[in-house]
Amino acid sequence: MEAFKILFSTSTGLMSLGVIVFIIGMGWFFARMFARKMREDGEAAKARDAAQRR
Repeated sequence: MEAFKILFSTSTGLMSLGVIVFIIGMGWFFARMFARKMREDGEAAKARDAAQRR
């Protein structure tokens, strides 16, 4: 429990908490961005393949 007290009450703890939240948010953002890019690239590849077969 002492660790949580330090995390939420000291300036160093609050900065650490901010960094942790930022890193988690950045990971969420990049995961969504990469998933969207992979989906778009897959759709574009399918469209290219369909156009080449004609």
